[in-house]
Amino acid sequence: QLVESGGGLVQAGGSLRLSCAASGRSLSSYAMGWFRQAPGKERECVAGISFSGSSTYYADSVKGRFTISRDNAENTLYLQMNSLKAEDTAVYYCAASLQTLWRIAYYRARVYDYWGQGTQVTVSS
Repeated sequence: QLVESGGGLVQAGGSLRLSCAASGRSLSSYAMGWFRQAPGKERECVAGISFSGSSTYYADSVKGRFTISRDNAENTLYLQMNSLKAEDTAVYYCAASLQTLWRIAYYRARVYDYWGQGTQVTVSS
């Protein structure tokens, strides 16, 4: 089970740190990703990280503002979000993947095996 936390309401230009904690399984073997879905829009990947944390990937829309990281000892995934904009408003989901396809398709929801329930992030302008 994956459980996200850290969402909330923040003013534009502010910061939030999302966490994704796992129970019942170790995340150390999984590649991970953060997705978001705004009302009326498709779910999109904002960041991905390899199982070791050595490789990270970002959507162009968040590059330079968001940082994905993981602490395998704590079995937790993070997303540090800075310089937030109104267009970052969405429900944010973490996801875990064991698929080898992840290396070339980390941005595709279908390569993820497990999902959290999501946490709402609202950025006021």
